[in-house]
Amino acid sequence: MSDQMSNGAEQQQASSLPMHVLAQYVKDLSFENPNAPQSLLPNQPQPQVNIGVDVQGQKVGDDIYELTLNLRCEARQGESVAFLVELAYGALFQFPGLPEEHHRPVLMIEGARMIFPFARAIVSSATREGGFPPLMINPIDFAELYHRQSAQPAQGEQQPPF
Repeated sequence: MSDQMSNGAEQQQASSLPMHVLAQYVKDLSFENPNAPQSLLPNQPQPQVNIGVDVQGQKVGDDIYELTLNLRCEARQGESVAFLVELAYGALFQFPGLPEEHHRPVLMIEGARMIFPFARAIVSSATREGGFPPLMINPIDFAELYHRQSAQPAQGEQQPPF
């Protein structure tokens, strides 16, 4: 029974992280439709889409951190590029009361998780306005991405402290 109570307390604590979103913004947005109108003609092959994700964080003030979610989506129809979307979506976060050693993982995992739906909507809108069906990016496991990125510096570089 004490295990159930401690799990409930952990869930309560996790759902009330001391984290404030101070601002969200588009840092950079690019949409290219290099083969229009041919890429939009009927009977074109279904585009093959490749999506790249990168998350960057940095300290920009006293207890204020910027998170940048970079998305690159390239669709190809055969050998030609149907469209290319590049988005750098940023947000400012503050962590009152959270010990500093937890700032980086909370920013890179929970911060990214919080702003992803907004970035996803921008990419979807850009592809729709470009004449293609809206690109709906699948959910991303930011915890797994963070752990992969954290493991890479162990091969020679130090992880940036902020």
